[in-house]
Amino acid sequence: MKDPRDVLQLHLMTEKSLTLKESGNAYVFRVNRKANKLQIREAVEKAFNVKVEKVHTMVVPGKPKRLGMYAGRTGAWKKAVVTLKADQKIADFENI
Repeated sequence: MKDPRDVLQLHLMTEKSLTLKESGNAYVFRVNRKANKLQIREAVEKAFNVKVEKVHTMVVPGKPKRLGMYAGRTGAWKKAVVTLKADQKIADFENI
């Protein structure tokens, strides 16, 4: 995965992620399930020209869903909480 767009899929905007951004200088991304912490760190640093301090990852399990008599599950996905160094900010997400 050479291109950062192969690793980073979506920037998550929730109340908790906004709180993390304001208090802990951390940003939350939906990432490729196969990406590891080093690949996520490199992708964020390359895509946004910032220095990453640490990366936390977790796999979010799928939820059961129904449509009429058909039952199934949504797919599981991976979430990464990326903490930047103290003087770093991602300018693209500051006005949100």
